[in-house]
Amino acid sequence: MNNRGLGVLILIGLAIILGSQTLYVIKETERGVLLKFGEVAVPDIEKGLHFKVPLMHAVRKFDRRILTLDSSPERFLTVEKKPLDVDFYAKWRVIDTFKFYTATNGEEARAHRLLAQRINDGLRNQFGERTVHEVVSGERDLLMVELTHKLNQIATTEFGIEVVDIRVKRIDLPEQVSQSVFDRMKSEREREAREHRSTGREQAEFIRAAADRERTVIAANAYRDAERIRGDGDARAAEIYAQAYSRDAEFYNFVRSLAAYRDSFKGKDDILVVDSEGEFFKYLKEDKASQR
Repeated sequence: MNNRGLGVLILIGLAIILGSQTLYVIKETERGVLLKFGEVAVPDIEKGLHFKVPLMHAVRKFDRRILTLDSSPERFLTVEKKPLDVDFYAKWRVIDTFKFYTATNGEEARAHRLLAQRINDGLRNQFGERTVHEVVSGERDLLMVELTHKLNQIATTEFGIEVVDIRVKRIDLPEQVSQSVFDRMKSEREREAREHRSTGREQAEFIRAAADRERTVIAANAYRDAERIRGDGDARAAEIYAQAYSRDAEFYNFVRSLAAYRDSFKGKDDILVVDSEGEFFKYLKEDKASQR
């Protein structure tokens, strides 16, 4: 390579270095400030390609998109002096690059610390004016809306930041308090269970007594009806027997005697001692048999 070619390469290299030191780009997702010897010369640089003077100018770029502050849990006291561990997050973005740079030196981590401190103070004040029930369920959404509105005014004025939203992710009782609350809830549930069991036993005894009473009444009515039916049946049977006996008394006596003979001589080992001239064998005598 001759001296002329080497010189061209050197010039190209110098041009590239000079261009990198004098040209810069602000993207659609960025905002920036132009510093002149450390002081803000242009507070809000438009997006696109721009020029600067090396060594005299410096450019600080910031993300113009919505950013997330995810804070660690903090402990706050309610109006009842009950501690709560609160885990929250916030959405924010830069709207005033001059205020943001002068307040945070353009450091996102420092902006997070300042914003988290203000949110903690706001939550502490809001929780201190409400009960546990209100901050957990009753007025939780209203609390976040009020806090976001108040904090947005402060952050915009002091830090050049717009607070888009603040949300509580979780609200827990401290571990040492949770156990006592759990024990109290357990004892209350056990008391309610005992009351329900007592009421159930009382109702069960009432139902059993009513069922026993109804069973007794039903059995008595059934026995009464059975005895009446049985009496009617016995009366009807006696009436039928009387009618049959009145039609042929001698035949009825003969049938009764046959039944008595069958019952008397049923067993093989039975011994019966009677007078042969008695009335018991009158239908077995030849003269009576011949007459029939």
